[in-house]
Amino acid sequence: MRGLRTLRPNQGCCADITYNPMRWGFLYLVAHMDWFTRKVLARRISNTPEADFCLEALSEGIHKFGQPEIMNTDQDSRLRSFDWTDSLRRAKTSISMEG
Repeated sequence: MRGLRTLRPNQGCCADITYNPMRWGFLYLVAHMDWFTRKVLARRISNTPEADFCLEALSEGIHKFGQPEIMNTDQDSRLRSFDWTDSLRRAKTSISMEG
């Protein structure tokens, strides 16, 4: 998405995962955001590193706000998984991965 000016909602969205160390392990947070409005469209937390919580956030964001034209992510394994990329392809969303 480098150099692309977003001019309207759902033209370009992104997703990112972060994790916080806890006494008993890690807590994972994924956010699905719109580049134009800077709004968090959906978010999920999980205490396991599986991709399911990422897919739930993606599905919620698409259900509530519509299909993004482009989804930009880094190369986190959950955001490169077959289930994630297949969900985007079925939604006719172009995939952009940084890094």
